[in-house]
Amino acid sequence: MLVKTFNLLYLPAFIVLLSACKNEPNMNPPIAEKKPKELTIHGDTRIDNYYWLREREDPEVIGYLEEENAYRENVMKETEGLQEELFDEIVGRIKQTDESVPYKKNGYYYYTRYEEGKEYPIYCRKMGSLDAEEEIMLNVNEMAEGYAYYAAGGLSISPNNRYLSYGVDTVSRRKYTIHIKDLETGEILEDYIPLTTGSSTWANDNKTLFYTVKDEQTLRSKSIHKHMRGTSAAEDQVVYNEEDETFSTYVYKTKSEQFIVIGSGSTLTTEYRVLDADNPGGEWKVIQPRVRGLEYGISHYEDHFYVVTNLDAKNFRLMRTPVNATTKENWTEVIPHREDVMLEGVELFSNYMVVDERKEGLNNLRIINMNDDSEYYMEFWEEVYTAGISANPEFNTDVLRFSYTSLTTPFSTYDFNMKTREKELLKRQEVLGEFDPDNYEAKRIYATAADGKRIPMSLVYRKGVETDGDNPALIYGYGSYGATMDPRFSSVRLSLLDRGFVYAIAHIRGSQIYGRPWYEDGKLFNKINTFTDFNSCSEALIEQGYTNPEKLFAMGGSAGGLLIGAVINLRPDLYRGVIAAVPFVDVVTTMLDESIPLTTSEYDEWGNPNEKDYYEYMLSYSPYDQVKAQDYPNMLVTTGLHDSQVQYWEPAKWVAKLRDMKTDDNLLLLYTNMDTGHGGASGRFERYRETAMEYAFMFMLLGIEE
Repeated sequence: MLVKTFNLLYLPAFIVLLSACKNEPNMNPPIAEKKPKELTIHGDTRIDNYYWLREREDPEVIGYLEEENAYRENVMKETEGLQEELFDEIVGRIKQTDESVPYKKNGYYYYTRYEEGKEYPIYCRKMGSLDAEEEIMLNVNEMAEGYAYYAAGGLSISPNNRYLSYGVDTVSRRKYTIHIKDLETGEILEDYIPLTTGSSTWANDNKTLFYTVKDEQTLRSKSIHKHMRGTSAAEDQVVYNEEDETFSTYVYKTKSEQFIVIGSGSTLTTEYRVLDADNPGGEWKVIQPRVRGLEYGISHYEDHFYVVTNLDAKNFRLMRTPVNATTKENWTEVIPHREDVMLEGVELFSNYMVVDERKEGLNNLRIINMNDDSEYYMEFWEEVYTAGISANPEFNTDVLRFSYTSLTTPFSTYDFNMKTREKELLKRQEVLGEFDPDNYEAKRIYATAADGKRIPMSLVYRKGVETDGDNPALIYGYGSYGATMDPRFSSVRLSLLDRGFVYAIAHIRGSQIYGRPWYEDGKLFNKINTFTDFNSCSEALIEQGYTNPEKLFAMGGSAGGLLIGAVINLRPDLYRGVIAAVPFVDVVTTMLDESIPLTTSEYDEWGNPNEKDYYEYMLSYSPYDQVKAQDYPNMLVTTGLHDSQVQYWEPAKWVAKLRDMKTDDNLLLLYTNMDTGHGGASGRFERYRETAMEYAFMFMLLGIEE
């Protein structure tokens, strides 16, 4: 037998509910069979009892996942009504008939709209004027009929505005098939290009399409192909093949429309090559050959490329170089490196350059006049916020489109006249119901790390919350890849705040909130800082009176799920419960398996365990390997059977091992979505059923019934 479960179907309802709440013995969880497998490297042998769960097609594996799903459903049976209420509450705040702010490109206004009750977007455009007749390019609701999962993306319009290329994934493995639609006739052409990233780029001849092909096994974006509209994909030419398995490749067109660009990059190194977009059969020119540790990105402006680079600049600086002389010895400095400012990117216009910077943990937008070099910074108005450059495809304009949000301000789109400095609010996310931003308070507080570093946290809660240590709280973190979890508004989160929760984002090392040094201090041999920082943040919430260990929950997903797994191995006593979404927890085994997606491209993030020093360090924090006989908090672990980034078996193995070794009676629940992958459900609303389940899990433990 794979698992042992107790049949509850005949039990009276009140006994079922009681055992669900208390996890008593008459509701035994599934117990995965142990099938020991020896894994030996560097003279060290690990015994993995649950390695067999990697066989996705094995009926025994599917049976185990389904029994775990059934167990979770039974345990949370009493919350089904609450979950439905939460789902309705969350969806009820969303304006169902809605559309994005149109942007103009090449004579057309493009926008996305949604219809009431529909799960998927409708991609539209209007020619010349917003008063013109609407043209529906793709109605994804119609396209998705009959599919449990459906994602359409990577939309790209040919320069003559006639042809639309787009990618479709119906499995959630992020293997997209590219199709081409004739927007004049409405015909879907016979062109069928499988196993791609979904994105594609048109040359200026309106016939040639460049796209990225994935490796069938590892899903690495490995090569750039050239397709001629109206021909078979079997005839497509490979124009670039990325031989280095630690690199991935992609293709796009410059904003100036003059160059097709092939980018290739790993965690630490980038390389670009360009082609005249008017001559798709021409020769590609490398901007600057790859040098390990050299990162750069390019933007085209008249006779120069502008280069954002870390060349002798940890926090990056801006250079420029002539189009006909692009190697680094020709680069001249435009904006120097600064120790306290991270240069994150630039947006070029005919008269202005907008520089996206980060200082003291906050975004700043710097406007530079390209004609006289005069400059100024845009002013923002909250203590904790997120601002960013939005869609700006038009080159010849003085108007910058930017986005703004905070923990209390819904997502907002503005147009800013860089000449007059006047800004216009075009759209603010509408929150249905009784939402009033003045009812909530956001602030930044700090924790002190084990080594004395100040770790910032962004907090939001409903006004009137007392710092008496008696509030429920949820702390969220990520802390990898230099990705900064900026403070953004969430109407979904209101379901927590309105029930008295304090919500905190821990800006731990491994992100770049304080620039590149903050990232480097949380990766490779410094990775442990990410985990201890998070626990320090949790301790600070308790010490400063926002919550207590009986009411504190932690949450993270993907690499943030690794975070959750590591912090509870270190300090399980800090948390009443944790939610680990699609968690990357089997670090060593995954990073030793080069057949798994993302492995080779991430050696510079985690280390290569084929080297003994990295192996030993990674083993010291790998959540799966460090599970021990101790008490753990209540846990809800989620995954997707078709996940292409963190394979389902990592959380499944982790839960199986925890069940065998933990010494407490707390809940340990595994939910596997059998139809989806890393991002969950594809529908606009359906994804919130999982959110409702996660919230209900916390509420159940706190005794919140409505």
